[in-house]
Amino acid sequence: HLGFSHYTAHFDRFDAKLRLDPAAPEKSSVTATIDARSLGLPSPPEGFLDQIRGPDWLDAARFPQIAFRSTAVEPTGPRTARITGDLTLHGVTRPVTLEATFNGGYPGHPFDPNARVGFSAHGAFDRSQFGVAYGVPAQGSTFGVSDRVDVQIEAEFSGPPWKAPASAPSPAG
Repeated sequence: HLGFSHYTAHFDRFDAKLRLDPAAPEKSSVTATIDARSLGLPSPPEGFLDQIRGPDWLDAARFPQIAFRSTAVEPTGPRTARITGDLTLHGVTRPVTLEATFNGGYPGHPFDPNARVGFSAHGAFDRSQFGVAYGVPAQGSTFGVSDRVDVQIEAEFSGPPWKAPASAPSPAG
């Protein structure tokens, strides 16, 4: 932010769907849609939030949805994966890569009978590649608003209640 700090923001309205195959993680996929109009900022100066949602930045009236659709999941460790996908922002679609960590899960719990898994992910992209170049610092300067956008995701997905597998019939003896 003007070369002095890293400004943070969040989105309040979004939907994400996960298709998880624990036996073959590379067959998993994720899609997400974000309501660009739901951008929230900590203690914004008067009018600043409208400016960021406006035509010079997100142009949320014209492009109300940000979307991500995975195209590949590459396991990188027992609990980590590289997720490549198509990010659509400001009407432009480009590939983006996220580094994801599986934080754990459970098949059900007395307080929550549904299966639940949690993930953390991070990545980055240059906003100018999506047609959002307002305020990018001039070459050789840091005064402006960074082109680089760092993305941090903390997500939980819940599924249907876990059902114990039917036990195999015992052999007659």
